[in-house]
Amino acid sequence: MGLEEDTVLVKLNIELKEFQNLVNLHVVMEDDDKIIVGEIASIKDGIAYINLLGEIIDNKFVFGVMRKPSFGSSVKLISKEKIPMIISVDNYKERKDLYIGTSPIYDGVKIGFNINDFFSNHFAIFGNSGSGKSWGTAHLIQSIFDKKNTVAYRASIFIFDAYGEYHSAFKEISKLAPEVSFKAYTTNTKFSDSETIKIPLWLLDVDDIALLLNAEKPTQLPIIEKALKLVNVFARDEAEVIKQKNDIIARAILDILSSGKSASQIRDQIFSVLSNYKTKDLNLDSQIYQPGYVRSLKQCLIIDSSGKIREMELITKYMQSFLDNSIELTMPDGSFKYGLNDLKLALDFALISEGSLNSEKIYDEANVLKVRLRTLINSDYATYFDCKEYISIDDYIKNLLLVGNGRKAQIINFNINYVDDRFAKTLTKIYSRLLFEYAKNLDKRASLPFHIILEEAHRYVQNDNDINLLGYNIFDRITKEGRKYGVLLGLISQRPSDLSETSISQCSNFLIFKMLHPRDINYIKEMVPNITSEIIKRLRVLQPGNCIAFGNAFRVPVLVKLDKPNPAPSSSSCDISTNWFIDRK
Repeated sequence: MGLEEDTVLVKLNIELKEFQNLVNLHVVMEDDDKIIVGEIASIKDGIAYINLLGEIIDNKFVFGVMRKPSFGSSVKLISKEKIPMIISVDNYKERKDLYIGTSPIYDGVKIGFNINDFFSNHFAIFGNSGSGKSWGTAHLIQSIFDKKNTVAYRASIFIFDAYGEYHSAFKEISKLAPEVSFKAYTTNTKFSDSETIKIPLWLLDVDDIALLLNAEKPTQLPIIEKALKLVNVFARDEAEVIKQKNDIIARAILDILSSGKSASQIRDQIFSVLSNYKTKDLNLDSQIYQPGYVRSLKQCLIIDSSGKIREMELITKYMQSFLDNSIELTMPDGSFKYGLNDLKLALDFALISEGSLNSEKIYDEANVLKVRLRTLINSDYATYFDCKEYISIDDYIKNLLLVGNGRKAQIINFNINYVDDRFAKTLTKIYSRLLFEYAKNLDKRASLPFHIILEEAHRYVQNDNDINLLGYNIFDRITKEGRKYGVLLGLISQRPSDLSETSISQCSNFLIFKMLHPRDINYIKEMVPNITSEIIKRLRVLQPGNCIAFGNAFRVPVLVKLDKPNPAPSSSSCDISTNWFIDRK
């Protein structure tokens, strides 16, 4: 026996031809009071190169080696009954553990993990297209509910389905467990099997609206905030907010009167404001009383022969009568309903009141938001915010989790295949923030865990402009803070190098299928903790459906042949030969 850092060299005294393959098998090195476990990495010229993994102490495997084996240690293949101790779970308990596949190395050995060790942490599933990611993800989730004596009734798994392929895998999940329900939402308004995604606009905050309007600069946020404060007034019943509304309109008109613009410009702007924004008290037909006569506001705006508005002072005093310095505009609190057109009205008014800004650049940046909101209103995407009835945030989240018969849904699938990538990213961010904020505000912290599974995560969980615009990225925030609130991410991707570095660095468990692209392999090597060069070597030669699993839930990196999901997701490649060829007659 020889030693090279964490590798042991052992001269074999067996006939290699009698064994099919020793590579990747585990051995124990026994020496008096210690039992050290290693894995055969390779065999050259009759010498086995064994990587040290850990020790068996009090009949339990402990990862890491504190003491090297002595040169006199006996080395032998591990006994079959001790294999699960290292690569699977001991004393399987239905409520505690989960099997996901079998070992390609040891026939008949099931591979599994402790449920808490895996699902109490963020996880990632990586692999090239066709390597088995979707199958693995579908089977992983199906396995949660495929138990004989217990059911994960309070599980809440939200899947953002980039291609609409998981519907087939989970629509009949109740056959595994009658108590379990599947709920589907879609961005395809013609797909009758699913509800169309509907997001109440009044539940969104400044950051959500900024993402929705594709804001690019922090200077655009104040105008969005002002618009939301205005919608808090303009979208409500006038009787409730008549004083606030009069005050807002009067201040805008006073700004126009003092703008220094020409009389015709001032008159036209005031006409424009009062044509679109008026109250029963303040409008173009409002009567202004003066000793000896009464005139309408419209009449007071007449330009005389000298090109001036003669009643400027009178109009100014009239507008000042509506001012109320005790009024303070506040953000909407989600307690009343409004829609895209209400937001447009408020944003238009915000731009009118900001028209006196000295900076044309800032005004132009704000005006871009107006154009984008109008584009959204006139697009097919507007239907996703067309909510007919008021609903509170608590009831909205609860409704996401309920199926038609009032039972809880355990798997909620959002098919976002029918919108473009930018809008799909916005939807996933909005939903993720709503779920995160809801979980944060629960009376009992982490009492209702949410698992957010993002298929094609590299499209959404990116090092994008959110940090510069909002000061945070919702996915980064969830990966850093979500565990204590029970909000966990599952990142499914074929391009890990495009993922946010912060998000991937917070993942604790990994299932990695075959990967070939050098950039992605190097990225995994640099970003993923505890990954060895041996694991990296294996990634290129894995068969479809096989993965390397490692992280908090696994004692050592382990090769897994995942069981086939039943039913499978709709993720198979196009059958070219069937579609191409027809038989000659």
